[in-house]
Amino acid sequence: MILSSLPGKNCAGRFADCYAYLISLAGRKVMSDENAISLEATVSDELLLKSEEISQDAKQLGSELEKKYYVPLAMEADTGKPENKCFEAADLEIKLLNSAAKNLLQSYHTVTTLEDELKARAHDAKRVGKRKIRVLNPPANGAIDLEEERKDHFAKGLNIYKLLLLLAAGSFAGVMVEMLWCFLRHGYLESRRGLVYGPFNLLYGVGAILLTITLYRFRNRGYLWSFMGGFVVGSVLEYLCSWFQELLLGSRSWDYSNMPFNLNGRICLAYSMFWGVLGVLWIKDLYPRAAKLILRIPNRAGKIITIIIAVFFVFDAAVTAVALARWSLRIEGKPATNAVVEFIDERFPDERMERIFANMEFNNSK
Repeated sequence: MILSSLPGKNCAGRFADCYAYLISLAGRKVMSDENAISLEATVSDELLLKSEEISQDAKQLGSELEKKYYVPLAMEADTGKPENKCFEAADLEIKLLNSAAKNLLQSYHTVTTLEDELKARAHDAKRVGKRKIRVLNPPANGAIDLEEERKDHFAKGLNIYKLLLLLAAGSFAGVMVEMLWCFLRHGYLESRRGLVYGPFNLLYGVGAILLTITLYRFRNRGYLWSFMGGFVVGSVLEYLCSWFQELLLGSRSWDYSNMPFNLNGRICLAYSMFWGVLGVLWIKDLYPRAAKLILRIPNRAGKIITIIIAVFFVFDAAVTAVALARWSLRIEGKPATNAVVEFIDERFPDERMERIFANMEFNNSK
């Protein structure tokens, strides 16, 4: 018994001292030089034995508490003449039990986290080899992490280079997916762009970055964490984008007022669930595919390409903001006041803007 090996302390004190040892066992990792795994020497067997001992110690602790406190406290209550020493000792024991409970709860969280991560890593590794056509299987996130570290790649981890490349990829992929969905649902193709130059929508690009930043820590965990992260991040992003667009430009690109469980028409439960599913799809499938492609970009060329892409998006976003602001003023009937505004009207007339932003509505439209 663990408790019996810790003499000189009261019941709860000996029980609380087991926590540090349990945590140290939970955090152990074993790896040989060849990264081989021995099935005969598992890492968790000692932890299992110690946890069983702690379970037995907890039962023993209950018996000791009954002998030391329950009967004396009952006698004190019966005589009506309580002694402070008895209550002081009980109060101390209660504090120690509370500390032990918190420590063991943290230990439980640590162990369940390790279990979930190992299960997810094993699942991802098995999934890679399930389909006969290997290219259809997304690479395991653990394999991506290992390759990035070995290559010392310019876009390893969550640095600015990778995030900017994911911004571009997400902005493009989101437009393609939404156009395809429009075609499958309505039978025609319609622009879902968010920028005047190129098939890009920064809403999806920023969404990809926020999903990556939020879910990166869960890339080697179970699906539930990815779903909840996508649900929350996507809903907040969609609401804020709708709110800022209406505040700054007086327009709304989507309205869920006719859908059930909506919040001010900006978000609704159905699309929040979609964001949750997208979170799982992103961090478990699309992100590792994108990261695998990014790994093919040479370090020196990759940095230059990423900087060029970033400059392009800043320019594109600035021009888009100016064109949208001028479009809104034209709808209000305000004419051009100088040569610069005339140039904007010539380059971005209403017909062109309506093709690019097919679903945009202005609150000030007549």
